Amino acid sequence: MLAGPDHHQADARLDALRRWLDGVYAGAQYSLAPASADASFRRYFRLSPGDQRPSRIVMDAPPGQEDCRPFVRIAGLLRDAGVNAPRILAQDLAQGFLLLEDLGHQTYLDALTDANADALFHDAIGALLDWQAASRPGVLPDYDADELMRELRLFPDWYLRQHRGVTPPAGLDSAFEAIVEQALAQPRVYVHRDYMPRNLMLGQPNPGVLDFQDARYGPLAYDVASLFKDAFISWPEERVRAWTRQYWRRACERGLPVPAEWAGFAEHLDWIGVHRHLKVLGIFARIRYRDGKPRYLQDAPRFIAYLRPVVARYPALAPVAAALGEA
Repeated sequence: MLAGPDHHQADARLDALRRWLDGVYAGAQYSLAPASADASFRRYFRLSPGDQRPSRIVMDAPPGQEDCRPFVRIAGLLRDAGVNAPRILAQDLAQGFLLLEDLGHQTYLDALTDANADALFHDAIGALLDWQAASRPGVLPDYDADELMRELRLFPDWYLRQHRGVTPPAGLDSAFEAIVEQALAQPRVYVHRDYMPRNLMLGQPNPGVLDFQDARYGPLAYDVASLFKDAFISWPEERVRAWTRQYWRRACERGLPVPAEWAGFAEHLDWIGVHRHLKVLGIFARIRYRDGKPRYLQDAPRFIAYLRPVVARYPALAPVAAALGEA
């Protein structure tokens, strides 16, 4: 039974969630507090039992907007691969409620410093390699041409037209076709799709991995680009180069299908990074104008800075450079 001052901070779903938890905990006392913000319709609470049992995380995912089943399934795949993903302790898929193991309070984003970044990213690379090494075709949905292109089109639709009020430049569709072609040419593995410091938790084993429900089977370099060219924290280019080379060396040692030469992998990173950065700019603008959450767009300049030197290296990406303009 819910205890504490949050009992009256209710909406209809929160009332339903409490009733479900009352059944799970068989009338025992517990309290709820917000655990994290999310750009989607999901929300998370930290549940603290009234006895000495460990805290838990409760996910509320409205079935009309979110589907818990991929989260449950992919959590199992990650754990089978040896990755520290939360165990599912109780579930009500019809209502969109999950009770999860609590992987802790501190994200990589909160914890990273110049001094500890090498050690933390070493662990994050190791977990990513374990996840990729477990890859099998036909298990996760393909990160296919239609999905890749749909994501790219968020950039002209939401960032250019809606946010900046400009018409996309000529040739942008051809540049998008080249980006998708390059993505599909990469070796394919399991792709988390948001493998970034905000979704990694300090833990044992390190890191704990969250927010994996949109995982696909797709381009090998995607999660590497996400990890080191993050939405919320940036690093000097020489450190990024050292970390990505470390990933490439360790992937070669593990027998993953990375290019045999560093230059080939660096090119994969360039192209898939352009895809991700354009997609995220579009998503952040959509969150601002459709969902009324403006703070994400504050990090748009970070992505512009990631994009400019890369698109300047490839003639096929000149329309992307034109689209960035003076942004």
